[in-house]
Amino acid sequence: MEKLYLSPVLDLFNGEIITYTIGSRPTYSLVSDMLEKALESLSERHQLLMHSDQEWHYQMKQYRNLLQAKEIKQSMSRKGNCYDNSVMEKFFGILKSEFLYFKEFESVNHFKLELEKYIEYYNRKRLKGKLKMSPVQYRTHFEQVAS
Repeated sequence: MEKLYLSPVLDLFNGEIITYTIGSRPTYSLVSDMLEKALESLSERHQLLMHSDQEWHYQMKQYRNLLQAKEIKQSMSRKGNCYDNSVMEKFFGILKSEFLYFKEFESVNHFKLELEKYIEYYNRKRLKGKLKMSPVQYRTHFEQVAS
């Protein structure tokens, strides 16, 4: 079985997975592509904070420089403290229990296809307890109420 690295961006506002990249190694392109994809889907008016764990690909000078160039503040978990990253750790726990451990995959490509479907389900149909609706439904509802 091949090991894969998932680099998702989760919006703390509604718990939506905005984008993600997946690769066979934790490289600069894994995180830089993830960041570029995230920025494409966000409006320019946001002041962004990018939080991550301390994996080496999030500490790379190139990545830190890219964040700085895009005026994004970087935040990292303290060493050995998973609670700093609890929102993302919760997502990974849900992903594992509802998707990864639940299915069998014929190939890496099959896994990637099913992951895409699961994240679509997670964002659009899966109810979040504290929101009482899906992340996308919550964002849409909030935007309608705010306008």
